[in-house]
Amino acid sequence: MVYYFTSNTVSPSAFIYVGKDKVENEELIKFGLDEDVWFHADNLSSAHVYLRMNDGETWDAIPKALVEDCAQLTKANSIEGNKKDNVTIIYTPWGNLHKNGSMAVGQVGFKDPKKVKKILVPARENPIVNRLNKTKVEKFPDLRMEKETRLKELRKKNQAAQQERRTEEARVAKERKEKAWQKDHAYDDLFTEEALAQSNNQERSEDFLDDFM
Repeated sequence: MVYYFTSNTVSPSAFIYVGKDKVENEELIKFGLDEDVWFHADNLSSAHVYLRMNDGETWDAIPKALVEDCAQLTKANSIEGNKKDNVTIIYTPWGNLHKNGSMAVGQVGFKDPKKVKKILVPARENPIVNRLNKTKVEKFPDLRMEKETRLKELRKKNQAAQQERRTEEARVAKERKEKAWQKDHAYDDLFTEEALAQSNNQERSEDFLDDFM
């Protein structure tokens, strides 16, 4: 089971999801997406909370209010952390999570520790937690299928972008070629038989010189 929450601190609204237990967390780790950001209580047991970013957003520029929502939700879903003040929450892109066979269920490491940020949560903010809990929805998603579907969408989007780029490159190349041809043939009309004939004295009338008298 996965719990889904909605944060209205940003527009469009942000999509947050949380694994029910450590077994579910394993599935979330395995089938996360590149646009996901992982939140967890530092050095404490807690739920794995994921923020799914919208297109064009980056994990290191998440609005402060949204980070606070995710941090409060993470703290609230830590048995020990929920009872404490001054709890540190860490977060990092899903793609930075590292998992191998020697790790316990639900345990993860980081590929690059420098890509891990921290936020201190002084105390539980009930207004924030209650607001988020009102949006809570329980589902039993097929995470594997959801990921495959999303990756297909991204591939189609990338293919369309590549085709658009190739079309634009071809248009620019054609335009440059036409301009180059025009430049190379700018004086062609000056050397046509008719133009040469008009400038040749042998073709002029007998009264030609009278114009200069």
